[in-house]
Amino acid sequence: MGKTMHEGPQKLPAAPDPKLWVSPVPFGLGKVKPKHIRDTIKVAWENRDNLPYAARILTQGVCDGCALGVSGLKDRTLAGPHLCTTRLNVLRLNTMPAIPPETLHADIDELRKRSSAELRALGRIPYPLRRRKGERTFSRVTWDEALGTIASKMRRTDPKQTAFFLTARGITNEVYYTAAKVARYLGVNHIDNASRICHSPSKTALKRSLGIGASSCSYADWIGSDVVVFWGSVAANNQPVSTKYLYAAKRKGTKVIMINPYREPSMENYWIPSIPESALFGTKIVDDVYQVNIGGDIAFMNGVMKTWFEMEDAAPGSAIDLAFVEAHATGLEALRAHVESLDWAALEASSGLTRARMGEFAELLARSRSGVFVWSMGLTQHRFGTDNISQVANLALLRGFLGRKHCGVMPIRGHSGVQGSGEMGADPFSLPGGEWDEATVARIEKLWGFELPKWQGDIVGVSLENASLPDEDPRKLRVFYTSGGNFLETMPDPDFVRGCLENVDLRVHQDIILNTSTLLDAREDVIVLPAMTRYEQPGGGTSTSTERMVYFSPEIPGPRIEEARAEWQIYVDLAKRVKPERAALVDFASAEAIRAEIALANPAYDGIQHLKARGDVFQWGGAWLCEDGVCPTPDGRGRLLPIALPETRKAEGTFYVTTRRGKQFNSMIYGEKDPFNAADRRDVLIHPADAAAHGVAEGDAVVLHNAYGVFQGRAKLADTRRGNLSVYWPEGNALLPKGVYEPHAGIPEYNTSVVLEKADTYVAGKDVRFAERAIEDLETEVS
Repeated sequence: MGKTMHEGPQKLPAAPDPKLWVSPVPFGLGKVKPKHIRDTIKVAWENRDNLPYAARILTQGVCDGCALGVSGLKDRTLAGPHLCTTRLNVLRLNTMPAIPPETLHADIDELRKRSSAELRALGRIPYPLRRRKGERTFSRVTWDEALGTIASKMRRTDPKQTAFFLTARGITNEVYYTAAKVARYLGVNHIDNASRICHSPSKTALKRSLGIGASSCSYADWIGSDVVVFWGSVAANNQPVSTKYLYAAKRKGTKVIMINPYREPSMENYWIPSIPESALFGTKIVDDVYQVNIGGDIAFMNGVMKTWFEMEDAAPGSAIDLAFVEAHATGLEALRAHVESLDWAALEASSGLTRARMGEFAELLARSRSGVFVWSMGLTQHRFGTDNISQVANLALLRGFLGRKHCGVMPIRGHSGVQGSGEMGADPFSLPGGEWDEATVARIEKLWGFELPKWQGDIVGVSLENASLPDEDPRKLRVFYTSGGNFLETMPDPDFVRGCLENVDLRVHQDIILNTSTLLDAREDVIVLPAMTRYEQPGGGTSTSTERMVYFSPEIPGPRIEEARAEWQIYVDLAKRVKPERAALVDFASAEAIRAEIALANPAYDGIQHLKARGDVFQWGGAWLCEDGVCPTPDGRGRLLPIALPETRKAEGTFYVTTRRGKQFNSMIYGEKDPFNAADRRDVLIHPADAAAHGVAEGDAVVLHNAYGVFQGRAKLADTRRGNLSVYWPEGNALLPKGVYEPHAGIPEYNTSVVLEKADTYVAGKDVRFAERAIEDLETEVS
């Protein structure tokens, strides 16, 4: 734990800086960009039936959007108000009325005609629902009947055949903690959360390299750092308020570097609505872009280190902070031997960049006295995601960018609830305040008063796959209890996932809205439980931001969905019904009581028990983890790890393909047009030279296919690395292989290789060369 405390909000410069302007044309007229004013007016109109309540949520609550941690309209990084379209887009989830009964109880096939966006617009789930096998409509049931049915099934089911999952939908630390405790009370270790498919490699890699499981620094460290590097992260899209921090950093002379296959327009130029100068004329953000191949980051970073060791041979201390490494790291010689053994040609082929370009980046970092490395799913969502992040840690250790001002490693979170989930123990490998090890198990058993199940729980992807096991298999998934989430739209191979979800006996959806997965059949029962939002939770709730700030969000007066209940209360009630004989062990009386126990269960969270009013916040761990270079490892040192090049070769004539986000928040899509590049949801981003080589023009219908699936779309010419394609997520998930997980962290593989063809070529040969598939839309287009 660090001893230095966060310094609090900084002020922005008062005078403008025309050097950073994108264009003298006001408001970016004529340019492809988000229309912030228009979108704000649209949100106000959508919430017109509840505007006073909406205003109270925005001005009093902690943002339930991204994990920057805006409380009310302010945060701990910059003075002044902050508001972004991501937060505004999710606002309606909190203010909309209940789904009308005539819609909610319509024939299930009528509901299934709607997309998740259309289902979301119907309104809130008003009361518990049940749909037995063969029934055509949902029936209204009482809470007693719903929880009684679930409890009865759980009592008859082996705990190894039950799994819990919690999404990041505004879920508070109190809910994660209660769910983690209840699952273990019921003998279940199959519990997982949304970070499994986002940032699980970040925690795993940082633990093994640095002994930490979260960002080592704060957003304030961007402002004044010599260099801030964004690796596979489009913060302007996923965490829009962060552009304000980048504006402040640019005004202090910070260089901003983007490493990404696609030259993301929103990271190059952005119109920041809460800064008048930027709202008028835009802000140039990135100073340079390194367009690596999909999966080429390990090679790129090895090339950077190889350059550094060459620089060290010529002039010791010119590239590596030798004093820092000697005092605070182990493994230098093994790392050096590994990196020097790598061939430059292999590094260039894998990374997609020349030796000269890798050298430029190496020299930039070598000249920098401070630096912050920020990354997101472009690094994590690979079968070698943990190795990607350990490479970032290698760079930070070699340069000494750790444990001091303007330095650090930051896995930037996409949702306000995710950082706290693992820290509360809601995953199969951790408990509150520690990993699943003998000492932590003993400590938690003493606190909780019951014995924990000792068998290893499964990650959520494996739990779902276990639904397809034969009935006699002891790990056959029979009960799946999910708080939010839609695996049809977040996991590879949606058709396979659909079969798994339908092959459980009982599926429970604890949520505030319907989505497409809620409407699937189950072998016995589907039960839907109406949940409260964080703003309705009695006693308030807390969430942990990317920078480890724990914010208190109060209960906000306003209209209520009559039968919705706080999610932690639902878990407690269920546990008492399944195992009533020891119910007192999990019977929390209030949210305050949960926070008091969290402070005991996770020593880093000592302080959460004092959060009780709007604006209350503390940062666990202090301003910097690994302060002064001292890591929380057994020897106090970071570990430099040799990382081998992953196998990324692809067959001749194929492309790498990855998924990206557009006008959406996680899997919730808010528009068919990407405001940053004018792409449609089924557009395929392709380099002009690659398109020309395949006889493809802008807007042509194309088909991507591989052994796993087919994607029908249209070509959109874009500034991406040659040989690399991007499709939108979740539309492109049909191309991704199922059952491929990163070995250390269990994240699914979200990248693959594909063949691209013009639609007419594919259709002409499909009967003789490819598996028969339905492609009616394209047949219509080319006939």
